Amino acid sequence: MCGIVGYVGDNKSIEVLLGGLRRLEYRGYDSAGVAVIDSEGHIGTRKRAGKLQVLVDDLEDRPLANGATGIGHTRWATHGGPTDRNAHPHLSADGKLALIHNGIIENFAELKQELVESGATFTSETDTEVAALLVGREYESTQDLTEALRRVVARLHGAFTLLVMHEDQPGVVVGARRNSPLVIGLGDGENFLGSDVAAFVEFTRRAVAIGQDQIVTIRPDSVEVIDFGGAPVETEEFDVAWDASASEKGGWSSFMAKEISEEPEAVGNTILGRVHDGLVKLAELDPIGDAALADLDRIVIIACGTAAYAGMLGKYAIEAWARVPVDVELSHEFRYRDPILTERTLVISISQSGETMDTLVAVQHATAAGARVLSVCNTQGATIPRESQAVVYTHAGPEVAVASTKAFVAQVTALYLIGLHLAGVRGTLTDDQIRENVVELQAIPDKIAEVLSVSQAEIGQLAHWMTDTQSVLFLGRNVGYPVALEGALKLKELAYIHAEGFAAGELKHGPIALIEPGQAVIVVVPSPRDPNSLHPKVISNIQEIRARGARVIAIAEKGDAAVLPFADEVIPIPLAGSLFEPLLAVVPLHIFGMELASAKGLDVDQPRNLAKSVTVE
Repeated sequence: MCGIVGYVGDNKSIEVLLGGLRRLEYRGYDSAGVAVIDSEGHIGTRKRAGKLQVLVDDLEDRPLANGATGIGHTRWATHGGPTDRNAHPHLSADGKLALIHNGIIENFAELKQELVESGATFTSETDTEVAALLVGREYESTQDLTEALRRVVARLHGAFTLLVMHEDQPGVVVGARRNSPLVIGLGDGENFLGSDVAAFVEFTRRAVAIGQDQIVTIRPDSVEVIDFGGAPVETEEFDVAWDASASEKGGWSSFMAKEISEEPEAVGNTILGRVHDGLVKLAELDPIGDAALADLDRIVIIACGTAAYAGMLGKYAIEAWARVPVDVELSHEFRYRDPILTERTLVISISQSGETMDTLVAVQHATAAGARVLSVCNTQGATIPRESQAVVYTHAGPEVAVASTKAFVAQVTALYLIGLHLAGVRGTLTDDQIRENVVELQAIPDKIAEVLSVSQAEIGQLAHWMTDTQSVLFLGRNVGYPVALEGALKLKELAYIHAEGFAAGELKHGPIALIEPGQAVIVVVPSPRDPNSLHPKVISNIQEIRARGARVIAIAEKGDAAVLPFADEVIPIPLAGSLFEPLLAVVPLHIFGMELASAKGLDVDQPRNLAKSVTVE
């Protein structure tokens, strides 16, 4: 969850560290800190609780000497509260070694007891300080930073990325990773380490991902990677597909506002290059092979949070088009119930970051059980794609706001492309039927842009009227149900109010007891044009709650006159086929969550207690 950055180069470490931490703050913003080896060969540290700006202000008042070697950290608290003393970096007993950490060291308590019994003292409540003291002790005997870290990681259990530097070895930063992300940035006379490429994309777009149980040593003119056993490892370089400007606000009031505005582009870019002669061709699935895809008897989609709701929409589309059963499971529940998986099972994981720990371990479980594994991911070089048999990348660009918006619509788009590819391979749709659906999908970016241009001001005004609202319910049926869940999640994340999404048919089975005069209910209304539409049933649901005093806000297709007499507010969306409506209906809900939080004076980019990438299980 934490953001980490390391640098060796030409005496601009503070600049690099703070720039990287600004772009990584979405990974954690409980506290931040930096450590630098100055030109005299001494380590200087500064760390402060609170958001990164608190540290920046402190550095302006009490500057650190710049240097050619440094590490920086922005924290999402796990062990120990968000205080100055628990912030990273942590130092060895002699103060000559500095260490930062992302993840959780599960056996820290027994290691700490061992250190205490040998006379060590602790200044924090963190598991990280255990690692700092252990590496410091190993360095005293080895006088080699890489070997000292290698010896210590062999004793650690859990998920971790560690970066370490020592006064005796200026110009060297060593990193190690297990079940937690780490990427190398390759520069000219300088090199970088980071939780992801955002840490260094301002300075280089050349990157190398570090594999599981590997250690990297960077110097200004060299990069060496070994495994935990000490054997050399070959690495593969890749180019980052976006530059630093893509991770800046660019004049928008928030990253979330910017990212919502980019939803049309996220959908369009995910489709780009994957349609040929009107048909979907995903070369990315070649490692699995058409024969295996045609022989599937089951698909399991695994994901967490917003990605799980994207998976639910994928289920509707894949089952409708490819005629194969699809289950959607929360990654953190999946492997603990001993699921039945065979070589005819396709497991599709969804993770924006590609580092979601719950999803990663579920992928590893599926692979060990013999299933075929495909990942949907937005981040190049991430762990989950590397541990999957195949990957379909979304091309949403960097998403900095913690609450996902453009990544959600890109994930749904990728799943729809997978569904249409499978339909072609399995022969469950004719080419003409696939082309009809492709035309619908290719029209979605312009239709999302229309929603943004027409509805944003109206939704903003509605949100300002509702700043005192304490509870909002969301209803939807069929593909509208996952949209309702996504809308409710956004209000929980951003506005900190009670919000629940329900399948509208469940209303009379219990949730209608929540309806009282003035209760706000947002209803995702299906199109009345679909001959198999549940439109009449949803209108009946609206009448039921309206009769009990609910205030109804409907997301409905333009021209739907049937909903007008029963809704207090109607937010129109363009016409689309029933499976494609969710990509339009969700956009007003993203806007609403952002606007309500903004109207309440809350930080929409960094909601409390949350981090963008959940890299601990």
